Amino acid sequence: MDDRSVSGAGARTLRLGTRGSPLALAQAHWVAGEIAARSGGAFTCEIQTFSTKGDQLTTERLINSGGKGLFTRELDAAILEGRIDLAVHSLKDVPTALEDGMVIAAYPPREDPREAFICRTAAHPRDLPAGAVVGTASLRREAQTLALRPDLSVVAFRGSVNTRLEKLDAGQADATWLAMAGLTRLGMLTDVVHPIAVTDMLPAAGQGILGIAVPAALDAAAMAAVAALNDPASAAAATAERALLAALDGSCRTAIAAHLFAEADGYRLAAEVLSPKGDQCWRHADTIPAPASEADLVALGQRVGDAIRAAAGGDLPAYEEA
Repeated sequence: MDDRSVSGAGARTLRLGTRGSPLALAQAHWVAGEIAARSGGAFTCEIQTFSTKGDQLTTERLINSGGKGLFTRELDAAILEGRIDLAVHSLKDVPTALEDGMVIAAYPPREDPREAFICRTAAHPRDLPAGAVVGTASLRREAQTLALRPDLSVVAFRGSVNTRLEKLDAGQADATWLAMAGLTRLGMLTDVVHPIAVTDMLPAAGQGILGIAVPAALDAAAMAAVAALNDPASAAAATAERALLAALDGSCRTAIAAHLFAEADGYRLAAEVLSPKGDQCWRHADTIPAPASEADLVALGQRVGDAIRAAAGGDLPAYEEA
């Protein structure tokens, strides 16, 4: 299925692949608009939508169905097969090891990285009554919720914002979690959306960051048009947070949270690994001065990851399917 609404006569057209969800399409149209604007109209994009394995799941946990890459594999295959020129990914969905022949050409400015607590009756999990039910399909969010409130019950919960609100109204849960980034991009910051400070609940590594994937062999002019969207602060965060995941062999079977903080004189990377039930948590943070090279940021992520692994005794707790 093609959506050719972002194209123009006299310009070179790039084939932009995306998932077909409302959020993915909003992100793709933003990227297409930025490429056209920043290239002075020399490049436009033809948006092609894909259905990924992750999109086809309804209630099943992602960790029981392939984990990382569920929302990116079909798009990455299209890049490598030459069917599209670029793909827009939510970075937290992208495996730390990219496919050979593919690179991330740009990390646009990071959107709000905070978690959004979705609830009609409480603004924070600590305000829920004892025994309340929280719905999420994310192991990290489940572990963090139980670490904060072990008396709460967590149930598997997937779907769009409206679907989740319908489930809340139907009594399937009292609250759920979403990312502020997605809600912001969709313009859905309603009175039931309660942002939680990053210092109160660390997000997923890469949350709020888009990664624009292209074939490594993309020609120089097209590569430059895509790379013009890169934001140095976003790229720094992506580099350090993904290096941490690589050091921890991060997958959807381990609850990992991380965030790179830009401070007055440098960067601070804070991260944590939790047991599936949230009854154990290993945290570490480290800093580097600015300016920082890519190698400095990678080393920072590796140091924090190595420290957490050592504190956990070498083996990280992983979710085991019942």
